[in-house]
Amino acid sequence: MVIDAHQHFLFPSRVGYPWLEPAPLAPLRRDFGPEELGPLLRQNRVDRTLLVQTRSSLEETLEFLRIAAEVEYVAGVVGWADLTHPRLGALLDELLASGPGRYLVGLRHQVHDEPDPRWLLQDRVQQNIAELGQRGLAYDFLSRSRELPACLETARNHPEVRFVLDHLAKPNIAAGEWAGWLEGLAPLAELPNVWVKLSGLVTEADWQRWTPEQLRPYVLEALRLFGPQRCLFGSDWPVCTLAASYTQVKGTLETLLGDLSPAEREGIFGLNAAQVYGLSL
Repeated sequence: MVIDAHQHFLFPSRVGYPWLEPAPLAPLRRDFGPEELGPLLRQNRVDRTLLVQTRSSLEETLEFLRIAAEVEYVAGVVGWADLTHPRLGALLDELLASGPGRYLVGLRHQVHDEPDPRWLLQDRVQQNIAELGQRGLAYDFLSRSRELPACLETARNHPEVRFVLDHLAKPNIAAGEWAGWLEGLAPLAELPNVWVKLSGLVTEADWQRWTPEQLRPYVLEALRLFGPQRCLFGSDWPVCTLAASYTQVKGTLETLLGDLSPAEREGIFGLNAAQVYGLSL
């Protein structure tokens, strides 16, 4: 069972995406839906996916849950809900009780877009992350190095919650970022309730001139810190298409993981995602 633990759908023909406003992201300003991803999954022998939020929108979460109920390859949804809401627990119960709600496996907020690097540490946010844990839901950290100290404190505060760090905290590979990134990442990896996605790296490198060898140190460091048992494959499609095709992304990671055992590769490419997100496959 091969699981892509990080993919998106975009529908800019009918909704707005503030993060798509910069000119270099213009190629993403078209619809990317289930019918386009399906053939790519078959070509690359990927069985299931996790559909991840793209907007701070409960409406998107509801739509993604409906898609998951209709599209066979979508195994779960990492959605969005307002972590500052005073009744988030009740809202989560409503979502989970709905028919498509069975596909909700976690939440995510675009923390790296918040002006305050300690946004996660608000009392209400911390209380609501505990609500996730009480319902068996995971939380995805979307951060850069700046926010990693707050991610660390959050994961320490909630040992009962499963956390997943998206895109290796988005190190600036094109600029050679290393020491500051590693300083924030290493203590997070010491916590057994934190996993990491080997995803989103091609778009942190030079989009036109990246090579697998430029990504290798970051992937190997993640393996060293977290161990293969807490690493997950994610394509970050369609955002990855700014720099690479789906086939290139998956093939590059397969090459970089070539020295691992078959069992370790099987975990990274599927079983680890099933464990951390509690997927029923």
